[in-house]
Amino acid sequence: MSLFSVRRPLRPRHPLRPRRPGRLAAEAVTLLVAAAVAFPLYWMVLSALKPAGEIQSTNPRPWTLSPSLDSFRRVFEQQDFGRYFLNSLTVAVTVVLASALIAFLAATAVTRFRFRFRTTLLIMFLVAQMVPVEALTIPLFFLMRDAGQLNTLGSLILPHIAFSLPFAIWMLRGFVKAVPEALEEQAQIDGASRSRFLWQILFPLVFPGLVATSVFSFISTWNDFLFAKSFLISDTSQSTLPMALLVFFKPDENDWGGIMAGSTVMTVPVLVFFVLVQRRLVSGLGGAVKD
Repeated sequence: MSLFSVRRPLRPRHPLRPRRPGRLAAEAVTLLVAAAVAFPLYWMVLSALKPAGEIQSTNPRPWTLSPSLDSFRRVFEQQDFGRYFLNSLTVAVTVVLASALIAFLAATAVTRFRFRFRTTLLIMFLVAQMVPVEALTIPLFFLMRDAGQLNTLGSLILPHIAFSLPFAIWMLRGFVKAVPEALEEQAQIDGASRSRFLWQILFPLVFPGLVATSVFSFISTWNDFLFAKSFLISDTSQSTLPMALLVFFKPDENDWGGIMAGSTVMTVPVLVFFVLVQRRLVSGLGGAVKD
């Protein structure tokens, strides 16, 4: 090749293509849906920061020029607010850990083992999800009364574990089934016991599914009001955060600033939990385990 040969300019391998109108429309619709979903959260935080005069105004505005922290001050100055927060955190964490452990073992059992009535058991899990919670509140009340669990955190933990298990087991069953049985056979050939395969190989592979189910368990438990109102009757020291909001509902006039500030405080732990598990949550919902 001659030294004086002219070199042609390199062309980009992947030239930029104009976006298609269909994709632009889909992105626009996605932004609109996201804005519609986020607007109630924005209005909640805005109402918590508004002074009392703007909250009670007949012409509400989607902004405030004089934000105030008085509503948050009333929330944190409420008696035993810290205890209510710890009660909610204790119940939610206990339900998440217990339901995840039981669901993992149960999903492994119904997937890896062959036994009678296995299909019937799986169908019962689906049927249990179809029963509304309100229909079982009164029977659960008498059950907790006979067990001596009323006015205790156990009356909230046990029902939430029971309601979280059907969905968690059914979802984790797909993750356990996606792990090839040849992997377990290879582990046994290498000398690994069944318990070692269960906790050191299978558990890390289905962990994204555990995170996904734990998110739903945490949200339903953290925001529970029905069970707390039904089972915590006289002992207010066992109340949770949703029950604490009742203080701001008054017969003559509701304290909407306090209600919105308390709701904002309740939302913060859920957002923190989402931030901590967001990567595992995405892979869990998308099915991270593949053959």
